[in-house]
Amino acid sequence: MRAAIFNGPGDITVGERPNPVIQDPTDAIVRVTLACVCGSDLWYYRGESKHEPGAIGHEFIGIVEAVGSAVTTLAEGDFVVAPFLYSDGTCELCLAGWPAHCLSGGGWGNATGGGQGERVRVPLADGTLLKVPGTGHSDDVLRSLLALSDVMCTGYHAAVSGGVREGSTVAVVGDGAVGLSAVLAAKRLGAERIIALSRNPARQDVAREFGATDIIAERGDAAVEAVKGLTSGLGVEAALECVGTGESLDTAFKIARSGGMVGAVGVPHDSVVPIETVIFRNVGLRGGVAPARKYIPELLGDVLDGSINPGLVFDFETDLEHTPEAYAAMDERRAIKSLIRVGAA
Repeated sequence: MRAAIFNGPGDITVGERPNPVIQDPTDAIVRVTLACVCGSDLWYYRGESKHEPGAIGHEFIGIVEAVGSAVTTLAEGDFVVAPFLYSDGTCELCLAGWPAHCLSGGGWGNATGGGQGERVRVPLADGTLLKVPGTGHSDDVLRSLLALSDVMCTGYHAAVSGGVREGSTVAVVGDGAVGLSAVLAAKRLGAERIIALSRNPARQDVAREFGATDIIAERGDAAVEAVKGLTSGLGVEAALECVGTGESLDTAFKIARSGGMVGAVGVPHDSVVPIETVIFRNVGLRGGVAPARKYIPELLGDVLDGSINPGLVFDFETDLEHTPEAYAAMDERRAIKSLIRVGAA
């Protein structure tokens, strides 16, 4: 099969990889229709995080092509969304609502085939894949279903972790696809005021479309002052950190009001938690890897009925053979998020 191949920092090619096959009775094989590049993929691409050479990608939707003998909830031909980690759905942590930390789970890689390829072997298929009801979905809906595989759920986790509720005042640090998804999530949860930190006009437009009431273009201390200026000097009840750098986490803690919460989902790079702020200003910190398999069912209905359209984050698209261009577009900030058309739905 054809698939994107990670050869090292800055080096993505497309070539032949072995077709995945059923190895365990709980496996399924999914033929990928749409995939995409994640912001975390860029950390590997830029050489700032390690990644094993070979298969890459963890966001995809597609059609079940084969199932193992122990798979009971799926059949050949089912259209499915795959969360960015696989899980059994039955262990103690899954049942507690933390499938991203499943005791038997894992991520897509050389053993399964990455999400940026024509086919993927899905371990623990019953606990992992979510069947999408209906047929003949529009391209807009398909794009939004793809967003549920990771980015929308990660933004949603930032909002849930930050304690966003009806009437909340929220600020979102980061205008990438996760940050924009966090804006949409905050709106869905009933936030009254949503301040998006962005200085990119195209991303500002999406933020407004998703529900941002205010846009702040400043960074660092200037951004902190601007947020406080919009909140009577108090700061926000929920500061959603969606980047992972030291500067973004620092900003999030500084704009959170006393007694507020930072919901952090950015992959941390040179980030330090200011413990004095936690202790003396009672600013909490929650977040981490999103339990996407938990969130997808509750977000799926909203996508199918048009209540939310997270697929708007995809502003660059190409086919599988041009996957390197999808990486370059995001790396150069010419794209918010790159969509890859792999096969027919």
